[in-house]
Amino acid sequence: MKNKGVIVTGDGSNTLFNAQSGEHYHSVFGAIQESMHIFINAGLEVVPKLSQPVHLLEIGFGTGLNALLSFQWAEKNQIPVFYEGIEAYPIELERAIQLNYHKILNINHSEFYEMHMGGQNKKMGAWFGFSLRIEKFEKATFTSQKYDVIFFDAFSPESQPEMWTTEGFEKLYLALKPGGVLTTYSCKGSIKRMLKGAGFQIEKIPGPPGKREFLRARK
Repeated sequence: MKNKGVIVTGDGSNTLFNAQSGEHYHSVFGAIQESMHIFINAGLEVVPKLSQPVHLLEIGFGTGLNALLSFQWAEKNQIPVFYEGIEAYPIELERAIQLNYHKILNINHSEFYEMHMGGQNKKMGAWFGFSLRIEKFEKATFTSQKYDVIFFDAFSPESQPEMWTTEGFEKLYLALKPGGVLTTYSCKGSIKRMLKGAGFQIEKIPGPPGKREFLRARK
């Protein structure tokens, strides 16, 4: 997958344009702002603090922003987080180096770059474990009831319909622990029906700037 240039979003953080999907990786209203609102505040923050360590699965590693914010959250809260990402088409390290997330978040750039080198079971900082699996979501298998929280951050259902299916959400439902949550930026009626069909209880949550609502699903 080849991408065009770096785009500065509304909060000063960067994103990339993906030529194959015809979409940006993040909201042009604010990349960090969007990720914090949908995935950290509505996902990672609501995982019971007693559930430690936290096992986090992300579908769509993308630019690595959600992983970096999860690293920051783990270090700040001193709660161990084991992050596992699934990404079929990772961006090149040369592209990641152009992104400014670590500068805005005041995080050592080496942590962010290390994520983009891939690999399994890396220890980053005192509280964060990182793994990245380079494979398609449709082909991936997961351990039952392993994860506390899932970030579903694929491109839109229009550009990646193969990732937004009831069968895919059923697989993620089985992978979640009871009480676990899944967050996604989509709030389409068809996605709500798929999540419900997979067994989730869903709720609509007010979105970040530029987006009216998004979905959180619970097991």
